[in-house]
Amino acid sequence: MGAKLPKVSVFEADEMVYIQIVKKKLEDAGIACSVSTKYLNTMLATPTATALKLEVNINDEQKAFEIIDEYLQSKEN
Repeated sequence: MGAKLPKVSVFEADEMVYIQIVKKKLEDAGIACSVSTKYLNTMLATPTATALKLEVNINDEQKAFEIIDEYLQSKEN
């Protein structure tokens, strides 16, 4: 059994809807991903404020960024 690959954060949003859209696009491209919820710095924000992060295996990082860039460019138009 091989070592577990480290995960890297490739996308961050304050709203789950954006995380779900990007997660679906990555999964459709065959990239496994997971959502991580991290509390923001509690000195600067309320305790309920969270940052949602989408994480992928490090080997999928480059492809994930390409898919995310394509999504963000289409969203701007």
